[in-house]
Amino acid sequence: MTFRMRASRTSDLEHLYEMAKLTGGGFTNLPADRDALAGKLEISAKAFANTDDELTAETFVLVLEDAATGAVRGTCQLMTQVGQQWPFYSYRLNTLTQYSQELDRTVRAELLSLVTDLEGSSEVGGLFLHPNERAGGLGLLLARSRYLFIAMHRKRFADRVLAELRGIIDERGGSPFWDGVAGRFFGMGFQEADYFNAINGNQFIADLMPKHPVYVAMLDEEAKKVIGLPHPTGRAAMRMLEKEGFAYEGYVDIFDGGPTMIAKTDQVKSVAGSTSAKISGIEQIEGEKALIATGRLIDFRACYGARAINDDGTIAIDSMAADTLDLSVGDTVWSVAR
Repeated sequence: MTFRMRASRTSDLEHLYEMAKLTGGGFTNLPADRDALAGKLEISAKAFANTDDELTAETFVLVLEDAATGAVRGTCQLMTQVGQQWPFYSYRLNTLTQYSQELDRTVRAELLSLVTDLEGSSEVGGLFLHPNERAGGLGLLLARSRYLFIAMHRKRFADRVLAELRGIIDERGGSPFWDGVAGRFFGMGFQEADYFNAINGNQFIADLMPKHPVYVAMLDEEAKKVIGLPHPTGRAAMRMLEKEGFAYEGYVDIFDGGPTMIAKTDQVKSVAGSTSAKISGIEQIEGEKALIATGRLIDFRACYGARAINDDGTIAIDSMAADTLDLSVGDTVWSVAR
């Protein structure tokens, strides 16, 4: 089977809803709620329809499509500028050092401070691949197609980009971090709070969350040991982000304590390494394996293929990639080595 990434359409709603039901919770960007997903697709449609090259708060939803059947088997999202409609809250893990001259003792305490440091950044998120398709590098296609989209629409994105990874969720669908920290102040379980956030935004955090730092030493052991850890299903995603140049800098999600990864946009490997070229030939080539993308905004499409970059700056691609993306000689593509 041949898969391609493309811009989402409002008609993708049922596909996304069926996938959202498989996430197991904790996916704020992909709630199992038809109305919320329909709203997200409408917002995405407006972003794709906006042809102005300027940075403003928008959300783009991409989907992974089986080119033969049209079935949608994965999705991912790009948020151009977070924290514009609602504050973008994180916990920042830092250390307070204090010294007592009388005791001649230095004490270091870890603190969780509620911050909006990452406001204004772009975000890549909402990545979900259908469990039946988790082979053949499709997760990598989902993830890295976002960076090609950024490179192709660079003025629409900020100079810093982040990715929030889902934190540890226990067998009952709860979050040890939520139970140990925020849950004590809200009187609601993790699933309820996470769902409310996905549907209504996180203004309720601003209304109810205590603004004073939380001493990590005062948390129970279950909450302490999950701070900054990704869900087991997200470990591969964390490694992919690290390969792209993202780093964990002590910011964690306020709901489940999962790590927030951060990078300078122009230093993301797939952004910095992507190139634009005209197609000079379509043939059966044994060239370099690559991600190949074309189209602006709603016409964006991407897939795996083989490429050969010529001395004159043009590119030859394999015929399967050309068919999958509906390309001809003379068309312009962006590509990055796989």
